Amino acid sequence: MKIYDPIILIDKGDFSSSRSWQRIHDQVVMSIQAVKWPKNSDQFCIFPGTKGNRLKGIPDTLNGVKPIKDAFVSKIVEFDDYGKWHLERRADVATRKTPGKIDAVFESPELGDRLFAVEWETGNISSSHRAINKMALGLLKGILIGGLLIVPTRDFYKHLTDRVGNLSELEPYFDLWRNIKITDGFLAILPIEQDAVSTAVPRIDKGTDGRALV
Repeated sequence: MKIYDPIILIDKGDFSSSRSWQRIHDQVVMSIQAVKWPKNSDQFCIFPGTKGNRLKGIPDTLNGVKPIKDAFVSKIVEFDDYGKWHLERRADVATRKTPGKIDAVFESPELGDRLFAVEWETGNISSSHRAINKMALGLLKGILIGGLLIVPTRDFYKHLTDRVGNLSELEPYFDLWRNIKITDGFLAILPIEQDAVSTAVPRIDKGTDGRALV
């Protein structure tokens, strides 16, 4: 899978130049690269997704998204050097109500009592905003040292479940997040994309076992 350079929204303090960030980044990248399709392939090749028309009885060929994320998280928890990844963990980042669970949270003595959060977008654009805002709140409250949202590029998005959050729809809000006032913390968006598109591979069905993608 193609992985583009992180789009930095917040970079305060020295975390982004630390060994901890380099290790986290490397483990995230290796976990994304471990996601393959079809099974036992050496790349991620996706069936071309097209939106159908229910009124005309034309089914869509859009690919499921949750199985792709599940393959990623099943790989990242295998890393246990310098710290440990926890899946579906809640963090008390809000004032009145604790937000939803974070896909993957890294805990390490190197980070002290702060955590690093990773969210892989499988919901709509509103879900993407909630994910970034959740991590930004974690930075403001000093619970998180950093956060990373993994999203599809526009070219990847068009083959996936209709209206899933994507890079293009987040771009107009970058300046808003870049103006969050903190003195120490890191927040970025990591765009990803398929290696190839082909009708020779099966479509990724919704609900497919994510481990089959590894």
